[in-house]
Amino acid sequence: MKYPNTYYASTAIEAPSRPVLDQDLSVDVCIVGAGIAGLSCALELLKQGKKVAIIEKESIAWGASGRNGGLVSPGWAQGADALEAKLGLKKAQHLYDLSRQGVEMVKSNIEQYDLKNCDVKFGGLQAGRYPQREQLVAKQRTMSEKYGYHLDLLEVEQVREVCRSKRYFEGLFSSEDFHFHPLNYCLGLAAQIEKLGGLIFENSAVLNAQKDADKHRVETAQATVSCEHVVFCGGGYTGSEMPQLKRSFLPIATYMVLTEPLGDLASQLITKEYSIKDDRRAADYYRLVEGDRLLWGSRITTDNQTNEQRLAEILREDLVSVYPELGAVKIDKSWSGLMAYSGHKMPIVQEQSKGQWICASFGGHGLNTGTICGTLVAQGICGVSDEYQAFAPFGCDWNGGVFGPIVANLTYKYLRMRDQQQEAKAPL
Repeated sequence: MKYPNTYYASTAIEAPSRPVLDQDLSVDVCIVGAGIAGLSCALELLKQGKKVAIIEKESIAWGASGRNGGLVSPGWAQGADALEAKLGLKKAQHLYDLSRQGVEMVKSNIEQYDLKNCDVKFGGLQAGRYPQREQLVAKQRTMSEKYGYHLDLLEVEQVREVCRSKRYFEGLFSSEDFHFHPLNYCLGLAAQIEKLGGLIFENSAVLNAQKDADKHRVETAQATVSCEHVVFCGGGYTGSEMPQLKRSFLPIATYMVLTEPLGDLASQLITKEYSIKDDRRAADYYRLVEGDRLLWGSRITTDNQTNEQRLAEILREDLVSVYPELGAVKIDKSWSGLMAYSGHKMPIVQEQSKGQWICASFGGHGLNTGTICGTLVAQGICGVSDEYQAFAPFGCDWNGGVFGPIVANLTYKYLRMRDQQQEAKAPL
């Protein structure tokens, strides 16, 4: 296996390298992409008795699925209020329920299949960067009354007891949120898929996919898969194998760093093993791993920065702005990852043409949503559920072409400016 130099890759469980696809084969369903959506889809298909092959151009969970923050919580990249405005309350509630099912599925898979070294820890705190108690009370009430989701309101002193930083004010806490090791989860799912008879091929980029009579033909450099259904589950690294999908999302980069061990300073600054994120429009999010190392993510851009030293310098600024005590801390690892964002900020989940499916574009919220969406596509293929049609309003909208990244960058800069203006008024 070959992965970027991330914390997850350095602590991955032992797993075999899967073979390159070098012989033609015939299956019921071919899945393109071995991230969390593709693996979840394959698992459900195998439970339904289908013969399945997964084709991955790199390694299992090589992209966003294996290098993200590891935070699992309900919801979508698009907010509940926006979904209610577009679809009405009943449909927005249904989508939120599906997102919660995705959270439960991840937990259930870890327990049911005894997936190793997933390092699950419960509790998620969203901390405010400026005083806004009234707005948080309103959000707490809305999530409870409309969506049946309980959040605890934490006062300023309670938030600062967890995160000892004057940057934070009131916050909302969920005991249902959890964080874990996403790469080990995906490697564990892959092993379970193979136990059930599924085939997984790595380093096998798809060059072309076309319909031939009543079969789909998925071509790689060395072989062809013949199948009744093909499911495209690529993320921000999707290439030309599915042009319509490629034109429907923007590859948005986000960044992470891992500090050296902090010793006692870790528990002095962060007193609970919760996942923590702030309420900014492009949030910081972080958690302690291995007891005393800080795993920190922040920022988004459309130009993927890959220089590790430069990334460490940039994210150190964000980290120290919250915890100045870490000004001299050494950054052991830094990396980037591409998320697939559609213009509507929702997944694209649909049968594009007979037997050709898309399950992609999770907008940085893919751990729960990729899980439920992959499962629903599998159930749609097997004819046991048509729940995937809940995503019919969110299709392959044009991403803006060459102007898409420009608009996205300008939007991000504007939102950061709005955040800074609000925070500048906050008492320190």
